Order: sequence, then structure tokens, then C-alpha cells
Amino acid sequence: MTEARLVRNDSGWLEPEGDGWYVLNATDARWLSNEMGWYCNFEGAERFPELGLNINFLPPGKPIAMYHHEPHQEGFFVLRGDAILVVEGEEHTLRRWDYVHFEPGVAHVVVGAGEGALVLAVGGRVGGGGATYPVDAAAVRHDAGVTAEVSDAREAYARFGALEASTYPGGLMLE
Repeated sequence: MTEARLVRNDSGWLEPEGDGWYVLNATDARWLSNEMGWYCNFEGAERFPELGLNINFLPPGKPIAMYHHEPHQEGFFVLRGDAILVVEGEEHTLRRWDYVHFEPGVAHVVVGAGEGALVLAVGGRVGGGGATYPVDAAAVRHDAGVTAEVSDAREAYARFGALEASTYPGGLMLE
């Protein structure tokens, strides 16, 4: 396998062109943002077919996603800051260097706490099916849940603005 070429697009960020391996620094990659925070997936225009990998900056009180469960494994690694984990209706505190793993079907969400959190998220993509967004009182208290169960992501995220392309938000270093 050859190295994929990184190209700077019209918006100024680098993204891979074609197949192959590559090295891409998060400060040069495309970020997306809305009122939930900032998100960087390193993939460019294409989705990785087997593995989702992204970093997220969650401002205080903002969720990484809506409370959900899905048919794939997921994991979250707190690189900086503090967060609240809601899993199967229970709240847990997460702090720097905590890793949490979910088997398929476990309902969960991570919410920024304190001064916010920088979180690495990974998840499987092989196999069918999408997420389901069940009702959970703890998730709703953290503004990270739905009030009626849905299986359509557009419905689950309807109250949030669209993700807009942005540049590296700055200030996310681990010091």
C-alpha cells in the first residue's frame, strides 16, 4: 500500500486523497462544530469503512452525542478535562486518562464537565444497523437525551444546529 497524498482543500484544511496510509495532524485536519462542541474525524470526505475514530472537544454541559445504543462497539478516552458518563441510566464521573468501553447494545452518552473535555472516540462500523435513541431521565437532565425514543438520527439531533466546517479550535493541547 502506498502513502495517500494529503491535499489542502478550498477551506484550508488537509485531507487524504485516494487510498493509502497517511499522517494527519489534528491542527491541520477538518473540524466540524455546532453548539455541541468541536469534532474532528481525520477521514476527509470518505468514511473509514471499518472503524470510526475522532476527537471531540466538549464544552461544559455539552454532549458528545445524544444518549444512544448501537450494534457496534464503542470506546471513549478522556485526553483532557472532566466529563460525566451516563450509561444505562447511571451517572459516573470521568477524568483525564479514563477510558470507557461499550459492548454493542449498551446505552450511553458522554457530557463535558468542569472546564470541558477533550475526548478520543472510537467505534466499529462493520455490520448493519444504526443507533437507537432511548429515553433516559439522567441523559435528559444533562440535555443529552430525547423525550421520546427514536431510531432516526435526524430526529434525535433536530434541536441542534447543523455541523459546520471549521478549523482547529485551538487550545486543545494536553499540557
